[in-house]
Formats: sequence, structure tokens, C-alpha cells
Amino acid sequence: MSLPFTRIEPAPLSDVAEQHLVRTRDGIRLATDVYLPDRPGRHPAVLCRLPYDKNSAWMAIEQIAPHYLDRGYVLVVQDVRGKFRSEGETYPFRNEVADTYDTLAWVTAQAWSDGTVGMVGDSYHGYTQWAGVAGGHPALRAIAPRVTGMAIGSWGGGAPQQRATSLYQANYFAHHWVDNAAYDYEVDWTVRPLRDLFESAFSAIGARSQILDRVLSGGPATPELAARPPFAARPVPVLHRVGWFDNLLDLSMQDYREQLAQPAWREHAYLDADACDHYSFHLDDAPVPLERNHGLDLAVLQAMLPRYLGRTLDFFDVHVRGREGGIDRATWWQGHLGIRTADAWPPATASTLRLYPADGAAATASADGGALEAAPGAAEHAEWVHDPADPVPSTVVDSFTFLIEYPDESVVHDRPDVLTFTGAPLSEPLDLAGPVHAVVDLDVAGPSTDVFVKLHDVAPDGTTRLVLRGQRRVEGTAGGVVDLGETGYRFRPGHRLRLQVSASDFPLYAPHPGTGESPWDAVSTQSTRHRLRLGAGHTHLQLSVVTAL
Repeated sequence: MSLPFTRIEPAPLSDVAEQHLVRTRDGIRLATDVYLPDRPGRHPAVLCRLPYDKNSAWMAIEQIAPHYLDRGYVLVVQDVRGKFRSEGETYPFRNEVADTYDTLAWVTAQAWSDGTVGMVGDSYHGYTQWAGVAGGHPALRAIAPRVTGMAIGSWGGGAPQQRATSLYQANYFAHHWVDNAAYDYEVDWTVRPLRDLFESAFSAIGARSQILDRVLSGGPATPELAARPPFAARPVPVLHRVGWFDNLLDLSMQDYREQLAQPAWREHAYLDADACDHYSFHLDDAPVPLERNHGLDLAVLQAMLPRYLGRTLDFFDVHVRGREGGIDRATWWQGHLGIRTADAWPPATASTLRLYPADGAAATASADGGALEAAPGAAEHAEWVHDPADPVPSTVVDSFTFLIEYPDESVVHDRPDVLTFTGAPLSEPLDLAGPVHAVVDLDVAGPSTDVFVKLHDVAPDGTTRLVLRGQRRVEGTAGGVVDLGETGYRFRPGHRLRLQVSASDFPLYAPHPGTGESPWDAVSTQSTRHRLRLGAGHTHLQLSVVTAL
């Protein structure tokens, strides 16, 4: 029986924009909508290049456009090569430098253009902004990439070997990068080997994802920005727009940190962080009820757009239009508290707090598990067995909309293959503002393993919510540092911190087979015993904390 699927075709063209076919240097035509302000004359432009259908309700361009037009910008939105109404091969991350340059050249040649352009967009259309920087077109004055990272072009075979194998990224390729359309279908996660997960879908569709085939063959996803690194190009101001609950947070902050490390670029770095996930659902609404879901209600969408746009328009007024004045270097949403600003991120008042897991014998005994303390205890260890045939289940399947569900993470905390360590109730607020790391001192009875570390907020009633997470590949007895990302978050009085350590998180990540085989190819598996060393000089959590917020 053929796998049922829905083919998602281009939505009708906009009634308030004019579509043009922009020809690239190799003759491909890119479908491009232009939204013009009412006032005549020449204007700065804002360009967004995306692969998700410029006319779809999902992208909501008609709702976003008035915010730009009211400020006097022309909004230009384009389907990238090979997607929806644009011609060319469907292959991500391959042609964006040249195509963005050619589009910028077309924009500045129009009668309505004053010769200056800013770029905006989320996720993949954040990547196209970095491609625009790499191309070096002189009209590009500023970018505001949101929930993205230039390294998304290196997913899969090109990703660092210390990363666990991401299935949600493969799932993305298999649904969005087959041909000009997108596809909706259910994935049978029981299929083995994992490289065959999408074969029934490709057979039913009659086409394949070239990028996924390349990644599974062991090749890099693309060499595009490796060959043309953006930070080697002319510096432009960058407003890094990140989400504390976004599944690409680590890549976003990697770009921000790298920019700060570049002398020529340092003064052009700005941070705008919100307590949201990839699709802009917010901590204040989570778990998001139907009446607050902006994907279902146009009025809710319009109400949330000012928060979604953040400081982007003010940023462009300064750095594209040339308005007098400045903009704060760092603005962020402190979870359960509100908006805060500083001259730098982390704030200058941030200090380091170390917490140490203890009572390893209790770590798998209950949801609370062992203790999490401010001082290291005696040398000991906590043990668990990772069975790839029975992996720890992911608490959500769609990590892009994490805050819609915002699940109670304690549902997996009483498993014998999940270690937990829980602190005492707080007597006063504890504010995190900056990076969080875990030093994991681990011995595994196998060639390697994946380790997943999560930091949770435990409410007085026991409800447990995720604050940060990280993962990495660990070889033998090496262990190492697990980067949990960065956050602005308040633990309120009466709440407790909980550290979770495990070796699987499926189906967001492929279970390590316990053998030397690739997770993509393994059919047979081997259970492996893990030993986490505790005490002074061993496993601990390192937090960035601030006072007087």
C-alpha cells in the first residue's frame, strides 16, 4: 500500500504585491514579490529570500508587509532557486551566495530603489542573509537573521563529529527539499536501518531529496559558506535574533560569538533574544492554548507581530536608512520577568555558579533522583544502561514548535536509563543570563556513546519544564564539555533546578547503536553500561547568574 502524502503547492499570488521573475547570471528565473509603500519616490528595500512559498499563509508576508511599508521600506520577498514558483535545481545551500548577489543587483536597479538594502528572515532565510554578506554586494547595509546560523549549511555529513545524529534535521530535508513543492506525511520511526526512514515516502512521491542522499552517503551538505566565509567579507551590522527555546539556538549564538571574536566585525554585533521557540511561540503563553495559537488565528498573529519583529525596524532605521541615534547592544527577555537590556551579553554583572550532582545511587530511583548541590560531595558514581532498542522517548516530536506543547519532562524521569539530580527549593529568585555548560565525566563500556544533558525547572507541584539542553558524542572514557546553550531565565522562589543525563532522545536524535556502526546503518544493537563520575573534579554544571534584575 502506497504511503499517503499531501503535496503542498504554491498559494495564490498576492493581491497587494507585484510578482517579477528575476533572472540570475546562469539564466534561472526567481519568483519575486514586491510590496511598495503608498508614498512615491525612491526607498530603501528589505529583502527576504525563503524556500517555504512567499505566498503561503504560513509565511504571513501580507500581514508582515504593512509594518515595513509604514516605515517607508519596499519589501521584496523571493522564492529561492528550485522552490515553489522559482526555477532551477532543488538543492539547499548551494547557490545562495550568487543568487542573493544577483537579486540585490536587480533590487538596486529598480526605479523605486534608493540603492540601500537590509535583509531579514528566519531559519533558512536567515542563512540566505549570511550568503548575501558573503557575496559582498555594496547595497547590503545590514542584516537581521533570526533563529538560524550560517552552519545550518553543514548539517549531516558536514556537522562536527561530536554532535549526536539529528533525525529532525533529516526529517526536514525529506519533507521540504524533494522538489519545488513541500510534502506532508507521517514517518514510521520503527523502520530500520534508519537510512530507509523516508524510502516509502520517496517512492510514493516519485522523487527524492538530493541533499539527504548526499548527507547519508557521508558527503558534506555544501561547501558554499566554507569557501566564502561571511566574516571574510566587508563588515555589515548584524542584529542576531535568537530564541531561548529555539532548536537552533546553539548555531545562532555561535555566529554571535564568532562575530565578537572578529576585530573588524566586533562593533557591528547586536543581540535581540526572546523567550520563544523556532516558530515564535512564547514562554508566557506556554503550553500554548488553541486560542493563543497564531498559526490558527489571524487576529492572534497580527497581535504578536510587533513582538516577532522585535527591534528589527528600529535597527534598519539606524543602519539602512541612516537615522540619527543608536540601538542597545543587547536586549533579551528574562524568562518569567520581562525585557532587559545591557551594553554587552552576558551582562557585565554575570558570575559563575557551579552545581554538583551527588547521591549517585538515587539518580535512577525516582523523578527527583540524586541531589544537586553548591559544593562537591564525596567521590562516587551513577550508573545506567543504554538500550538502543528501547531509547528514551523525546517529549516532543516537533522541536520547532516546542512551546506549543511545553511538556512536563518528568514523564521520562523515573526510567532506569535516565539520571536526574534535583536541588533544594529556592528561597529567593535565581536569574540565569549567559552561557550554561555541563562538564560530563563519563566512562562507557563501548566504542562511543551520545550523551544528552538537560536543565529543568521543577515547580512546587512537581511539574518539570525544560530550560536548556545540549548533546554530544563521547568517545570511550573521555567525556567532555556539553554546551547547553545560553538563556535569560528566572527560577522563581519555591522552584528547584534539575539536571538530567541520558544517552538517547528518540526520535529527535538517532539512538546510538552501542556498536561501531553508523546510526544510519545499524540493524543490530548492543546495550552498553555508562558510569558518570561524581565528586570534586568530576561532573558538574556551570551556570551564568546575575543579581539585581
